[in-house]
Amino acid sequence: MKFLENFNTELKEVLTSELKKEVVAFANTCDGTIYIGINDKGEVIGVENSDDVIERASASIRNAIKPDVTMYVTLNIEDIENKKVVVIKVQRGASRPYYIGEKGLKPSGVYIRQGNSSIPASEEYIRQMIKETDGDSFEKLRSLNQNLTFNYTNMIFEKTGIEFGEAQKKTLGIIGEDNLYTNLGLLLSDQCVHTLKIAVFEGKDKAVFKDRKEFTGSLLKQITEAFEYIDLINKTKATFEGLIRKDKRDYPVEAIREALLNAVVHREYSFGASTLINIYEDRIEFLSLGGIVSGLSLEAIMLGISQSRNEKLSNVFYRLRLIEAFGTGIQKIIRSYMDYEVQPTFKAEQGAFVVILPNRHLSTKKEIVSLTDGQERVIEILGTGEKSRKEIEDSIGLSQTRVINLLKELQELNIIEKIKKGRNISYKIK
Repeated sequence: MKFLENFNTELKEVLTSELKKEVVAFANTCDGTIYIGINDKGEVIGVENSDDVIERASASIRNAIKPDVTMYVTLNIEDIENKKVVVIKVQRGASRPYYIGEKGLKPSGVYIRQGNSSIPASEEYIRQMIKETDGDSFEKLRSLNQNLTFNYTNMIFEKTGIEFGEAQKKTLGIIGEDNLYTNLGLLLSDQCVHTLKIAVFEGKDKAVFKDRKEFTGSLLKQITEAFEYIDLINKTKATFEGLIRKDKRDYPVEAIREALLNAVVHREYSFGASTLINIYEDRIEFLSLGGIVSGLSLEAIMLGISQSRNEKLSNVFYRLRLIEAFGTGIQKIIRSYMDYEVQPTFKAEQGAFVVILPNRHLSTKKEIVSLTDGQERVIEILGTGEKSRKEIEDSIGLSQTRVINLLKELQELNIIEKIKKGRNISYKIK
């Protein structure tokens, strides 16, 4: 009888540490059979002490491979050409990806079958196997990094007086049913790969940077440090009612807190980009990736209807009393501006949700000014829609220099704005 290695067959002359790799590859890819005692030429060599070989092979499979794959593996001793051969049959497992424990859930530990060889799986292939097994919910999927620590999160739980042992991690969903860390665990760990970035600009646009910060580590650490940083920038303005002095911040502290929590808790973490906060002279913008959860509208959110994208992450924040109740954050932001002329803005963009908090001490109303005849004529032309400088020149009948000056004056008065579309520049009324 001639044996040949192929997609479903692996030949081993003797038992080696390579056995783990072959079992993992078959469990991840297809049903297969491993013969120990047959060389790669297909010649039956046999094993001297078959009982010892089968015992060591069984121990290696049981102790070295995660998750437990033993229910999909059978080991037998067969007589082939009057020689003892250990035959290991491996079924494709249901808890893919399987991996060598000491290597971890990464290409060096995860193998798949390709042709008649077992090769490392790519990170993308590993993610795909995780999704096929665990579903599409990011926070419930197994983390690619299993070497996680929770120093900061543990400190926060201790301060709140809540236990944070193995049992609690399983209840919260930080550890899955297979006793492996989930992506929720990754988000709360010191090794969290997602970051939060704050950029501070001079003026009302992105022309000049004043400062930038990137916050790393557990999401709990990121929101704590980001809030403290924004709080330093949030200036206090004193007003007087008679002899009574009243100090008020540029931005309501509660609005900052809720907008920050919203941006971190409800974003889509399958995207690798950072959560962004941009601070200008007149506003703070909180950009959360992922947009609105499918099935909801901006109008529904404004009414207080909530459907969390990351239910388990939201539950952790709720347990820590960072979130009082689901769906109340937007209403709190709106209420914090109730007595002010300026109001917060909420935008649902493609793949992003934006909360804009205006500076309460900078009025957004345009000042009443006396306009020249030329300025009024430009405004009249732009009243019909967006126009280029050349179109304005043709309509107004003035020189290029005069029109340029008029446009500059109206921009300085904050009445019109310049729009850039590639090389084309046009103007419109704000």
